[in-house]
Amino acid sequence: MNQTDVELLTMLADPKRKSLAFSSIVRTYQERIYWHIRKMVLVHDDANDVMQNTFLKAWNGIDSFRGDSLISTWLYRIATNESLTFLTNKRLKNLQSMDDEESLMFQNLQADSYFDGNEVEQKLQEAILTLPEKQRLVFNMKYFEDITYEEMESILGTSVGALKASFHHAVKKIERFLIEEK
Repeated sequence: MNQTDVELLTMLADPKRKSLAFSSIVRTYQERIYWHIRKMVLVHDDANDVMQNTFLKAWNGIDSFRGDSLISTWLYRIATNESLTFLTNKRLKNLQSMDDEESLMFQNLQADSYFDGNEVEQKLQEAILTLPEKQRLVFNMKYFEDITYEEMESILGTSVGALKASFHHAVKKIERFLIEEK
């Protein structure tokens, strides 16, 4: 645990400073958590909703946070679970197959006024959407966020070996997709 986490946990334990400490956590991690969620749900408004749920869940659970992991790892775990729950609920609500969902997600990404990707970035995002959910998650965490396999292991509860295999398979599928789309 780093010094900042220790300081924040000390502040969180003091009822008078708890709100200030949590505000500091939100300011520190808000942007990284947003982009982590956004890579999974793709649409800005959905990402904002999931991020709000993430920080609400963190606030409600802050007293039970034991400090066994970094605050960032704990937040990523909550954000990942909230994102996966959001995607599952969205799929169930719309009663769509995975292929339909991927197509709809890509259409939503293209229509999102906050997405300003060029053609290459759009092709990459389209390729990423063809991945199974777990591979997509691991690829995004490693490629875009440069999260270590060890930290991913804490966030996702999956072994480093399995995470490396997921990333490797994801890269191969993306390469294959991009070659076929030329």
